[in-house]
Amino acid sequence: MNARRLAGRLLVAGVGVLAARAALGAVAATPQAPALDRTNFRGRTVTLAAGPALAVGASVAAAAGAPGPASGAAAAVAGLACGAVGLYDDVVGARPDQKAAKGFAGHLRALGDGRVTSGLLKIVGVGAAGLAAASLLAADPTVRAHRHRRGQRRTGRVVDTLLGAGVVAGTANLVNLLDLRPGRALKSGLLLGAPLVSGPAGGLAAGPVGAAAALLPDDLDERVMLGDSGANALGALLGVALAARTGPLGRAGILAVLTALTAASEKVSFTQVIQRTPGLRELDALGRRSA
Repeated sequence: MNARRLAGRLLVAGVGVLAARAALGAVAATPQAPALDRTNFRGRTVTLAAGPALAVGASVAAAAGAPGPASGAAAAVAGLACGAVGLYDDVVGARPDQKAAKGFAGHLRALGDGRVTSGLLKIVGVGAAGLAAASLLAADPTVRAHRHRRGQRRTGRVVDTLLGAGVVAGTANLVNLLDLRPGRALKSGLLLGAPLVSGPAGGLAAGPVGAAAALLPDDLDERVMLGDSGANALGALLGVALAARTGPLGRAGILAVLTALTAASEKVSFTQVIQRTPGLRELDALGRRSA
């Protein structure tokens, strides 16, 4: 990465830092802020305000760092829409009648019983946001040129867009699945996002990386949590960055991995796997408040 591009990415990351911190202060100051208080796994009261703060801050910064207007719109749609449906699930999903449905299978069972859960609406919303974002990416000439997609037939572009939608939605879901301990989702986002900062479309990842870094200390100290709003938004934005730099084969490979991990989460506890794995266990605990 040349010096000029590096400086640009650092500027976008800085925008992410400032936007996320400003949004966190604004959300915490609203009259509705007490409704976002939750009890975490250790019984401490924390606020979900970091979720919408990250969704707004990271989306604004990603759009600012995008290589073109269409890819900027893709980032804004993915981040804000996934953050909004995630926030709806954070608020409505906390109600007693909604808590029973867990995981994709649980939401489908509830639908079979005639109940539409907030989690199911979130799944549909994230999928629709992924499809819109992938369609907008396909309209960005800078992204098309980087991905060597010129000359593709219409059918190929349709399949490619569907794969891109799967990458955006699947990454949003995966980061959300990891948001079970303080700092885990943000650390995962930083590890995934940092390598994506390079390349012509790297500005799409620089903003979310900056926003994640800005909120990590508060998350580790158990003052805030991302909830579905922040985790879905962060994952969706990184999914946009992934989709922007991969062709159909790359998207298909990423989607296969995301699908396998999502299926595994229905049977295996990621927390238990992390606790049993040297290296992952220490990284997961790094910087976290002592028990």
